[in-house]
Amino acid sequence: MNDILPDQTPVWRYLESTVEQVLGQYAYSEIRFPIVEKTELFKRSIGEVTDIVEKEMYTFNDRNDESLTLRPEGTAGCVRAGEENGLLYNQVRRLWYKGPMFRYEKPQKGRYRQFHQIGVETFGMAGADIDAEVILMSARLWQQLGLSEHVNLQLNSLGSNEARAEYRDALVAYLQQHFDRLDEDSQRRVESNPLRVLDSKDETTQQILADAPVLSDYLDEDSRRHFEQLCEALDLAGVSYEINPRLVRGLDYYCKTVFEWVTNRLGAQGTVCAGGRYDGLVKQLGGRPTPGVGFAMGVERLVLLLETLELVPEQVRRPLDLYLAAEHKGMQPKLIHLAEQLRAAVPGLRLMSHCGGLKNINNKARQSGAPWVVLLSESEGEAQLRVWNNDQPVDGLVLETLIEQLQQEFAA
Repeated sequence: MNDILPDQTPVWRYLESTVEQVLGQYAYSEIRFPIVEKTELFKRSIGEVTDIVEKEMYTFNDRNDESLTLRPEGTAGCVRAGEENGLLYNQVRRLWYKGPMFRYEKPQKGRYRQFHQIGVETFGMAGADIDAEVILMSARLWQQLGLSEHVNLQLNSLGSNEARAEYRDALVAYLQQHFDRLDEDSQRRVESNPLRVLDSKDETTQQILADAPVLSDYLDEDSRRHFEQLCEALDLAGVSYEINPRLVRGLDYYCKTVFEWVTNRLGAQGTVCAGGRYDGLVKQLGGRPTPGVGFAMGVERLVLLLETLELVPEQVRRPLDLYLAAEHKGMQPKLIHLAEQLRAAVPGLRLMSHCGGLKNINNKARQSGAPWVVLLSESEGEAQLRVWNNDQPVDGLVLETLIEQLQQEFAA
């Protein structure tokens, strides 16, 4: 778990505000729910034999001896909140959320034990059109951030629960023929969660999987048609993708569409956004059958990607627009009053007033990084402004003309 320091938070705010802007274009509504839930919620939704539940959850008993867990992902909590508050059955919902998640695992580049996600969940729409919408929405976000050329879309269909069960049996039969050559994790998963073997990074296991049964050969007709309609919509929109038959995702609740946006600019941990369809989850958690599809993106990895590719706009990192100081100690009340006048007149202005003494005013003004520096001086009892713009003196400015120039440049 790590701190997010003042020199990092501007990039986080830039990413989050850009995401919120794009989500607003698609009329998604924000929902907020607790970071602590009953442990049973995650066991029922994610699956008791998944790595998350078996090894990664932060679980504890409270004073009533009730088992609670820090949320390892957002979909289950979103479904629980929607169901408890009557938001889901026989309704159409487009929701989004952001916040910290918690998993006890080996820290990775761009992934910590407390990490942050922005998630999107939609309910009540069974067609491939909403699958296409959430994917196109993420593609628009990459365009806004300048990341389109650095991420690739991978798609697959897991089919219905019945089709996946049939494929699971065929995969297990094949893996058992090569059991002794599988890596240790894959051997453990053969009986408990065999589809996760497809995710193995072990070279020998991947060689074995080259001849394994392929899920697409087991798809039911409805799932096959659904996937074709999704691909058709993406083709019409000009979004390129790769069909990855080994893509399964790590959670038990997925069906039909699954997808990942991946990059090769962050090493082995290249997934920056992933999701899919989970039509059975609401019923699994006690609600009435309600189709759903969504995705989550890792904020840390996206921030790291933006910084690695130097795609953070310069003005995002600049903390100040104007540095204001007084040249004489007795002018401090006038300085504070002037600062409030400027903030009221130019609402978008980021202004810092110099406080705490007059030592090294000029050095501190330059070190602030603000393009505008205004010193309040006094001559014959009259307050005067001395102004610099990008280290160039600006002569003859009175308060009214200074406000006009600042409004032109910084007004919100």
